[in-house]
Amino acid sequence: MPTLAVVGLQWGDEGKGKIVDLLSSEAEIVVRGQGGNNAGHSVIADGKEYHFHLIPSGILSSAVICMIGGGVVIDPASLLKEMKELEDQNISFDGRLWISPYAHIILPYHRLLDAQSEREKGGAAIGTTGRGIGPCYSDGVARLGIRICDFISPEIFKSKLRSILPIKNRFLEKPIEIDEIIDEYTIYAEKLKPFVKPLEVELASEIKRGRKILFEGAQGALLDISYGTYPFVTSSHTTSGGLALGAGVGPQSIERTLGVIKAYTTRVGNGPFPTEFHEGETSLDPKTAREFGTTTGRQRRMGWFDTVLVSHAIRLSGVSSLALTKLDVLDQLPTIKICTGYQLDGQKWTFPPPCIEDLERVTPIYEQVEGWQTNTSEIKKLEEFPKNVRLFLNKLESLLEIPIDVVSFGPEREKTWKRKPFF
Repeated sequence: MPTLAVVGLQWGDEGKGKIVDLLSSEAEIVVRGQGGNNAGHSVIADGKEYHFHLIPSGILSSAVICMIGGGVVIDPASLLKEMKELEDQNISFDGRLWISPYAHIILPYHRLLDAQSEREKGGAAIGTTGRGIGPCYSDGVARLGIRICDFISPEIFKSKLRSILPIKNRFLEKPIEIDEIIDEYTIYAEKLKPFVKPLEVELASEIKRGRKILFEGAQGALLDISYGTYPFVTSSHTTSGGLALGAGVGPQSIERTLGVIKAYTTRVGNGPFPTEFHEGETSLDPKTAREFGTTTGRQRRMGWFDTVLVSHAIRLSGVSSLALTKLDVLDQLPTIKICTGYQLDGQKWTFPPPCIEDLERVTPIYEQVEGWQTNTSEIKKLEEFPKNVRLFLNKLESLLEIPIDVVSFGPEREKTWKRKPFF
């Protein structure tokens, strides 16, 4: 059963898109299982830059079938826009994009309620992307959601909207007319209907046949709705278990899990960040490090690598091995810090306190290693890494008790070292 999940082990933006693109050349099917267009990443392939939010980045490999599972929330306008941009870059979707009928759709009131909620929270705002992801997932739980199977059936769509919209209008600052939504979304439905297929049935069949399947996670484990830095989290389960559920397969269908980590830590928006850089602590520059969100354009907060949080994420997803990205960003640092534990109220912690009020009070315990101050962007083999790079990688493997099988040292495909094939 050659199946592999790729999941993020920090607060998202770990470089999963590049890793999935790299491994897609070995796979036959790539499946996205959770999140929405709040996720985003860029991939540089053959000198071109591609941007992804909903479509699996495996679409760049011409022989790969890409699937959007029932656990994903889909903004039809955003999906069609993304498809058009990729088609303009000569990417074909003919027979290669499948959409689950179980996926919920994002409607205009979801985006409005998302923005309204953030405004009302004021200083306590979470810092969402404003894409309506949370309200859409909430409607699913409240049995007020509209799914793709409803959306592509005009009469069912109208019927459900007639019963749901009055409930939503009670909470909106400015009510929405039903005809506005129907006129707009009918056009979207006609364009997307050819891509809707019994994905879960076909996926189960392909797994039995032994096809090479890559499950693509979105965001990162520290944003998981249950086990992340709650309430500063996303609205879905971002672990391998959540990915399996969202793809419509049992957990045993995923044979191995590759966890993606940066050589340092970043997060977007509000919430605790124990190892965040203090002003003047490092010469790392967000611009040269390319630390601006693909979805929001916001500058990411930056900090040192945190083994406490990453170990927590490894446990949550049952990770088999690691892919470390953005090693090159650390190239010019004379020394590098690695957080190996926390101090809190006179006690040492080797796992994160569940309560964010406690997590905000921890003092990181650091080990310091020597930097390599060498350009790593042209490296081809493990033996070519400077000695201090290999010591840094060995240190992380020892602290995390798991092997690093992929190292990325630049945004381009070729700037990657891989220990072995994954399929």
